Amino acid sequence: MATVELLFSALPEHVRTARLVAAAVARRAGVDEAVLDEVRLAVGEACTRAVSLHQSSGVSAPVKVSLIEDEKKFSIEVGDEAPHANASGPVPAARAGGEPPPAEEPTAEEEDEMGLAVISGLVDDVEVTAGETGGLIRMSWPTTPASVLP
Repeated sequence: MATVELLFSALPEHVRTARLVAAAVARRAGVDEAVLDEVRLAVGEACTRAVSLHQSSGVSAPVKVSLIEDEKKFSIEVGDEAPHANASGPVPAARAGGEPPPAEEPTAEEEDEMGLAVISGLVDDVEVTAGETGGLIRMSWPTTPASVLP
């Protein structure tokens, strides 16, 4: 079992790098070429969600991405250290003065739910856990054994 671990500061510009690294490691692990776009999109959504949670909660810890290569599957874990009010996601942030966000803007909770819905639509094997000390999204894809070269 090989594992690659990536830590990055919670800034949106680092999400692209995480997507590229995840796709490269997934390809090397034997994930079907036709699925690599799904891997990139799912990792992008999960990392964007983690960055957003860190920024809205004032968490300075890095976002952690683990790329795990097993015999028959490739897994990606995206972890955040932001406190979650409940298992479905964070409590939406109030604006200055306690005003709720305007109706046309999605709340943080709605954005979080949309991101999780996108991930669930892209990945058949996904598990989301969240608690007071952070959350974890674990996604897995089947792999095909690398062909042995003569």
